[in-house]
Amino acid sequence: QVQLVESGGGLVQAGGSLRLSCAASESIFSINAMGWYRQAPGKQRELVARIFSNSTNYLASVKGRFTISRGNAKNMVHLQMDSLKPEDTAVYYCYANAYRSGYVGRYDYWGQGTQVTVSS
Repeated sequence: QVQLVESGGGLVQAGGSLRLSCAASESIFSINAMGWYRQAPGKQRELVARIFSNSTNYLASVKGRFTISRGNAKNMVHLQMDSLKPEDTAVYYCYANAYRSGYVGRYDYWGQGTQVTVSS
C-alpha cells in the first residue's frame, strides 16, 4: 500500500509561517513529480505547488510566499509557507506521480491531508 504522510499543518496568525512535510512510502519509485494541492470549504481542489526533477510550478497567488523543495530522503517533499494570509486556509494534500512496485504505469498517489488555518 502506498502511503503519503503529511505533517506540519496547524493554526497561525496572518503574516506567519508554516512548513509542511510529506513522506512517501518506499513502494513508489522513479517519482516524476511531487507537490501540494489544497481545498478550502466550498471550493475545488487546486494545485499550490509542484516540483519536477528540474522545475517547479506555483499557483499565482502563492508565488514569492511559498517554496517547494525535495527532501534529502528521496521520497520527501516540503512546502515552506511564509507571509500566510487568511485565504490560504484550507486542507493541504500531498501528492506524488510515480511508479509503484508490482504495477505497470505511473499513477497519482495522495495523502490524507493536513489542515492549515490562518487567522486574521
